[in-house]
Amino acid sequence: MEDILKMKNITKKFGSGHTEVTALNDINFTVKNGEFVSIIGPSGSGKSTFLTISGGLQSPSSGDILLNGTSFSNLAERKRADLRFKEIGFILQSTNLVPFLTVQEQFTLVNKVSKHKTSDQQLEELLKSLDIYSLKNSYPRDLSGGERQRVAIARALFNKPSLILADEPTASLDTDHAYDVVKLLVKEAHEKQKATVMVTHDERMVQWSDRTYQMKDGQLLADK
Repeated sequence: MEDILKMKNITKKFGSGHTEVTALNDINFTVKNGEFVSIIGPSGSGKSTFLTISGGLQSPSSGDILLNGTSFSNLAERKRADLRFKEIGFILQSTNLVPFLTVQEQFTLVNKVSKHKTSDQQLEELLKSLDIYSLKNSYPRDLSGGERQRVAIARALFNKPSLILADEPTASLDTDHAYDVVKLLVKEAHEKQKATVMVTHDERMVQWSDRTYQMKDGQLLADK
C-alpha cells in the first residue's frame, strides 16, 4: 500500500499576539490507498481545519503535506488547485450541487473543465454502482437527502481521485441513511483503493473505520 496523504509536523495558527489561537498542533498523519480513516471530535476541536489543510484549501503555518509523494502545501496556488482538482475528491456537509442542473448535467459541467474526460459509459457505471442512475434527469430539489449525498459522492469519485476527504457527510441525514452513506464510502475506499478520510462528531459513524483518531484541542490522538 502506498502513502497517498502524509502530513508532517503540521501546525496552524490564527491571529497573533494575545489573540493567537493554535488550531492544529504538530500533526503527523498518514493515510494509504484502500484505507478508510475517521477523525472524531466536537465542534471547535480542529477537525474542519485539519480537513481543509489536508486538501490544500488552506496552508499550514508550518510543516509539510505530501500528496502522492509531491510536496503539496508549498506549491503556488495555481499548481495546488490543479493538483487538488486532479487528485482530491471532496464530500461536504452541504452537497454543493448546482440547483438548476440535473444529476447528469452536474457531471457534464465537471467534464468541461477537466483535461481527462470521463466517458458516458464510465459515468453510467459510476451512477449505477451508487444506485442513482435512474435519477440522472432529476434536479437536486427532487432528491432526498440520502440521494443528494450519493450524487455528491459520485461527483467526488468522478475524476478518479486518489484521496477522498469527507467533512461531516452524514450531518443532514437520518440515522439509517447516514449508516448507508458511511458504509458506501468504506466500500468505495476498499474496492477502488481510495484513501479516504472522514471527519465527524458522531461516534456511531466510525465503527467501520480501519483507523480512528480523536481530535482534541488541535491535537490528533489515536483512538484506542
